[in-house]
Amino acid sequence: MTTLAQMDVRNVTLEMMRTCTRLFSRKTRRDERVSESHPSSTETVDQIDTIPPGPAPTPGPAAVGAAPAAGHGGGWTLSVILCVNILILGAALISCSAVNGAAVTPVHRQIFLIVLLSLTILWMLFYTIFTRRAVSSKDSHAGPLWLRVGLVLFGLLSLIMDMFMIANYSGRLHCDSPVKVAFPCIQAVFIFFQTYFLWIHAKDCVQLHKDLTRCGLTVTLSCNLVLWMSAVVEEYNHHTDAPENLTVRSIQRASFGDHKCKCSFTSCGVFKEAYYYLYPFNIEYSLFASAMAYVMWKNVGRLAEEHAHQRPKFRVKDVSVGPVAGILLVLTGLATFIVYEMQVVEEEQKNTALLIHFITNIVIVSLMSVCTAAGCLLFCLDQRPHVREDNPTRGLDVGLLVGASMGQLVISYFSVVALAAEGAEGHVNSLNLAWAVLTVVQLGMQNLFVIAGLHREPYQESRAPGTGANGTALSPVRKRRKRSFSLAACRHGINWKRRLLKEICVFVLLANIILWIMPAFGARPQFDQTVEIHFYGFTMWAAIVNIGLPFGIFYRMHSVASLFEVYLIV
Repeated sequence: MTTLAQMDVRNVTLEMMRTCTRLFSRKTRRDERVSESHPSSTETVDQIDTIPPGPAPTPGPAAVGAAPAAGHGGGWTLSVILCVNILILGAALISCSAVNGAAVTPVHRQIFLIVLLSLTILWMLFYTIFTRRAVSSKDSHAGPLWLRVGLVLFGLLSLIMDMFMIANYSGRLHCDSPVKVAFPCIQAVFIFFQTYFLWIHAKDCVQLHKDLTRCGLTVTLSCNLVLWMSAVVEEYNHHTDAPENLTVRSIQRASFGDHKCKCSFTSCGVFKEAYYYLYPFNIEYSLFASAMAYVMWKNVGRLAEEHAHQRPKFRVKDVSVGPVAGILLVLTGLATFIVYEMQVVEEEQKNTALLIHFITNIVIVSLMSVCTAAGCLLFCLDQRPHVREDNPTRGLDVGLLVGASMGQLVISYFSVVALAAEGAEGHVNSLNLAWAVLTVVQLGMQNLFVIAGLHREPYQESRAPGTGANGTALSPVRKRRKRSFSLAACRHGINWKRRLLKEICVFVLLANIILWIMPAFGARPQFDQTVEIHFYGFTMWAAIVNIGLPFGIFYRMHSVASLFEVYLIV
């Protein structure tokens, strides 16, 4: 009894000592947990011999291959501030240079762009020489092949455009600023270096010089966005600086530059026309490069998975109806587009050309809306699980898809308001109103279809009946669950749901291609009929179209790539 009493007193005394120690040292809760898990020396004397040896702790599944959680540091904040300031300064200079008679001229804007391009080139050289050697992790989702090939294609066409600009302004050096020749030269060097840089390093997850790399990538991002804004403003001036006695269509075909400065050789007109037709590709290049630079910026300091995810294979035999119907739609759209371009310049045939153009577009967007609605229904019937992995590339794809669609939505809604207010009298106005409404519906349905497809787990073919991916046997419950969502291949080909989804993807993909070709190569029905121009005024309507249309063109190009991804997933 005496021994038990002594032990009770001793235990109470030790507990009081631990309580006093915690009160006087003011430990946090985390420290208390650590203290309890690591006993004091007094406890160790009495209890160390009674603790049985246990196995060493093993890391949980979340800790394997995962990056340590860390907040945004000073380099992240500095890079964001740098990007915002460059964008605001660039927007201010570009807007001021667009005003006639302003103190800030296009030459000042080009000087600012030359400085920005030069700084970006220097940083890319520094990264290539010093930082790239320390890259130990790569994001397998970033910089897919289709995006890099598109960047190279648009970069090549942008280089050709710069060559035409150099030739055009070289003939005006006797009466114009040499900066107009220096700018396309620097821009060509920038496009060459940036295309190489993004092709090689788009997947990098940088772990060295992280703050400097973040700032360099935001400068690259803002540089491309400023170039894009400059291109949009030049297109706006291209529409609004023409004499008032010209028709709307001749305003669109007006030439760039100062009409008082005559070129020293006769082929300047050819270079101007070529520059005009290559203009959309330069706009797309800037947007592609901005997207890739943003993904690299998000991946700085990130420890991505070492292994690349298994990519589904592209097989042409999986589809038949979708490609045939899509190719027929593309050929029909090209034929009507050629007729439209030939007839719309003649005043007596303009209404016929507009009727053909609107009817073609109404048919295209109607078929796309029906197909994407059917695809969304099939996704609802399919119980395949959704991807929960944090992926900056997928998040960017969804953000670009929704954000770029806003450009076409703005144009469509402004058209709906103007046409509804004016009464939409006549066949042309009625078809224009129907096209605007159906375009809004089609954009919404396509966004739903693509986003739902991108967030699904890729299809995995079962290796044997009743077994999982690793060859282990499945329970009857798991067999039924797997059968409900896997859409497993049947004996004579893929499941009918998967085949139908693939047919829809290919058809809608080809339809987006023709909807990209028509506005990218000169279709401007917004300026060929006058309801919106009279309702809003030419200056405001030109600003709406010239800001929204590049986003709409990029949306169609980005939708093609996203639909191809969905095709591989389903």
